[in-house]
Amino acid sequence: MRITDFRKAPRRGFLKAVLGLGLAPLAASAAGMDRPAQRRGILLQHSPVAGFQYHDGEYIWRRLRAGDNLALVREPGNRYDSRAIAVYWKRHKLGYVPRRENATLAQMLDRGQQLHARISRLVETESPWMRLTMEIRLPPEQA
Repeated sequence: MRITDFRKAPRRGFLKAVLGLGLAPLAASAAGMDRPAQRRGILLQHSPVAGFQYHDGEYIWRRLRAGDNLALVREPGNRYDSRAIAVYWKRHKLGYVPRRENATLAQMLDRGQQLHARISRLVETESPWMRLTMEIRLPPEQA
């Protein structure tokens, strides 16, 4: 079909084709089929684990896997940071949510909101700030 032939094509057919492509995701959502991103919740933060080199991370490094769940534990009595949030893998303390990024998360945890954290990236490097990256999400039921 030449370019000039498009002007001769029926507009209704063209519009149906274009709109049909755009309506498929809306129809799936209306039918109750959520997209995978919605099922995982809302991404609140993506950051390294602070203090990784001072806790158990180095000892259990070979056991950690991307995708592993992490636990966030508030430490309001922490003498260095009253908004401190410790990061645990199983029963091993890996470090903390970075101080410059913990204020909102601390408020959310203090209000009783559940947050899901997981390891998003592991990198073999000398820099402790680059070794383990985590993502923290608001679960879908609270979004």
